[in-house]
Amino acid sequence: MTAPTLDLPDLAPARMVNEFAYCPRLAYLEWVQGDFEDNADTAEGRFKHRVVDQDGGPLPEAEAAEGREARIHARSVWLSAPDEFITAKMDLIEGDGKAVTPVDYKRGAAPTHLPEGAWEADRAQLCAQGLVLRANGYRCERGVIYYIESKTRVTIEFDEALIAHTRELVQGLRAMAANGQIPPPLVDSPKCVRCSLAPLCLPDETNALRAWADDDAQPDDDRVRRLMPARDDAQPLYVQEQGARVGKSGETLEAWLKDKKLGEARLFETSHVALFGNVQVTTQALSAALDVGIPVAFFSLGGWFKGMAQGLPHKNIELRQAQYRTAFDEVKSLALARQFVCAKIRNCRTLLMRNHPAPPAETVDQMAQMAKEALKVEGAANLLGVEALAAKLYFGAFNGMIKVHAPGANGWAFDFVHRNRRPPRDPVNALLSYAYALLAKEFTVTANLVGFDPYLGFFHRPRYGRPSLALDLMEEFRPLVADSVALNVINNGVLTPDDFVRRGPAAAMTDTGRKKFLRAYEARLDTLITHPIFGYKISYRRVLEVQVRLLGRVLLGEIPEYPAFTTR
Repeated sequence: MTAPTLDLPDLAPARMVNEFAYCPRLAYLEWVQGDFEDNADTAEGRFKHRVVDQDGGPLPEAEAAEGREARIHARSVWLSAPDEFITAKMDLIEGDGKAVTPVDYKRGAAPTHLPEGAWEADRAQLCAQGLVLRANGYRCERGVIYYIESKTRVTIEFDEALIAHTRELVQGLRAMAANGQIPPPLVDSPKCVRCSLAPLCLPDETNALRAWADDDAQPDDDRVRRLMPARDDAQPLYVQEQGARVGKSGETLEAWLKDKKLGEARLFETSHVALFGNVQVTTQALSAALDVGIPVAFFSLGGWFKGMAQGLPHKNIELRQAQYRTAFDEVKSLALARQFVCAKIRNCRTLLMRNHPAPPAETVDQMAQMAKEALKVEGAANLLGVEALAAKLYFGAFNGMIKVHAPGANGWAFDFVHRNRRPPRDPVNALLSYAYALLAKEFTVTANLVGFDPYLGFFHRPRYGRPSLALDLMEEFRPLVADSVALNVINNGVLTPDDFVRRGPAAAMTDTGRKKFLRAYEARLDTLITHPIFGYKISYRRVLEVQVRLLGRVLLGEIPEYPAFTTR
């Protein structure tokens, strides 16, 4: 795939010079694609850095400072050098008169084993700051790196070699960005282990998928390192009590029903907010959520996903351009759609074989054949026909996976005849529709997080108000998450037919039933599983994000085809 030439900013931040020296791919992700992810190291670094992040102390202009003996001690100073193509926000500037020294604060300990006493990337960033100060008329012959952990000041002389190297890095950074082609991941690098962007970058996963495609080799269980937390600490906040209100108190979201507090969630521990039916959210709470990138999803009382409030779209326009190009390319769209449908059929077949006491042999064989056909069928309409026929076979055997059929006091029973919706007319269909709506929300949130337009898909064609890409991505997870949760709550007695009510011809869960179902659904997403491709253990919630990011790697030409998620 030929990447478009990007219109990059005139000036490169000195911090990006550091990132480029450390890892060009990291600099591309942050500067070009606008990605960032916190981890314990970055959070600790920001905390330790807080003092010099506050403006303080005057910095007189270079001409005015000439001949003055007043001591300079200026914090958080932002200057630019257009001729050097650099801009820099400097932690601290010390000096007397026109002679100044930039002081850059770093979280860790000084690398005493290096003769220079500081990392190459740190020295280049400091030198970039020195070049900016020189361009603004100051005398700047050296700088200082202060390593907070070891409380060490390391003086760095700005000699000709370091200046030349820094300028080369600046030009390399700008050329990389203008090229519009993300650099390849580092190979088995120890740098990746503590990098906060590793879950976004997927270095080992990308390298492995490329190698396996080239070598036609089978993956080994221990071939890929898990460079991300197994589970996501941030969890969604669900509010479904009718008449409830979500407000903000300090850094916490609180749900109230009149004078009764229903629950709370700290902002930094919240992935998104889901509101069902007649639930209000205050302007203050909504504003605080959007400020920190927490989307607020709105559902009907019955669970229909209506839409989502979110902040500004992700900065990664490059990914959306690739998405648009692919969506309007019938051949490439069909290739992705085939993978989605094949994986869905295979996972439906697996669920049927695992949960049906006597899975119909003919159905199982036909579904295996249809999964193969899905990978080679010509035309989107024919693929849709294969998918529909496979779904008919699957749901034709679905009732056999249900172990509880005794009717409740209200006359309902967990008897499944066929799939129906809008509205669902029996408890099982009500559960499936509710679970599919939650899963569509999950992928809409994740697609937005990664930088996609969730409304433009490849298998599901665009339709007003429909998150087509989210529906594409959820296909392979319908049986693994939604159907599995529905069967679990039925077969393990978590829900009974009495947890449902009639609304005309429709069936709907009671408030109590929805709460129990949501707990089961979240437990499923939090379940640790062994990734069938990469061999490490992560939660289903993490798997969803990995799949969305791998789709991005496909669209940007880093890996040859979408690696669909199928259980063995």
